[in-house]
Amino acid sequence: MEIRLASLLAGARAASGVVVIVDVFRAFTTAAVAFSKGVDKIVLVAEVEEAIALRDQGVGELCVGEVGGMRPDGFDFNNSPSELNTADLEGKTIIHSTRAGTVGMVAATGAEKLYGGSLAVASATVEVIRRQQPDLVTIVAMGSEGRIKADEDEQCALFLKNLYQGRRPDHDAVRTLVLAGEESQKYNDATNPHFPPKDREMALDIDSHDFAIRVEREDSLLVARREFAQDA
Repeated sequence: MEIRLASLLAGARAASGVVVIVDVFRAFTTAAVAFSKGVDKIVLVAEVEEAIALRDQGVGELCVGEVGGMRPDGFDFNNSPSELNTADLEGKTIIHSTRAGTVGMVAATGAEKLYGGSLAVASATVEVIRRQQPDLVTIVAMGSEGRIKADEDEQCALFLKNLYQGRRPDHDAVRTLVLAGEESQKYNDATNPHFPPKDREMALDIDSHDFAIRVEREDSLLVARREFAQDA
């Protein structure tokens, strides 16, 4: 199995094989929490307006996402794992729009299969994909708004690669590197309440969820669902 590492929106556009789009802060940590709270499926879109239109059409009940880290007007929740962790989500469908993770998903048109990657679902994602024995896996670290590399996504991509190759990276070392990064500092600033420290804590809780986030096209929409290793 060949493993390629790529970054940012250009990396997502060029990715092929089984593709893992990595967004640690916060899209695919938020998605993992949503599934653990009973969400049935998550519809992934690039733009805020598209998310609201789909909700208005009855495709889903809730819009979740961010622009500049903040909840867009008309959305039900920010792209915040800690916020969703206290919400009543059982049986609901979420429509999710962020400036990195979901944009990367939409851009990865060359993928044979798609998965959402984060530290929260790292080992489960590797196990699900390993069982499929693909020839090529491309791991794309989306970074800040898909434009600027970010330590948390780059470190997660390396973490996933090491797991695929049979190594067991030190969890504390990974967390220390991410905590020192620029994006992590946003969660230290009390003047930015839309970046709660609890979100960072949940994003760095490695392997806190035992499923992968599989994304498939259903009736022209990108739809994420849980996938367990035994289902692969």
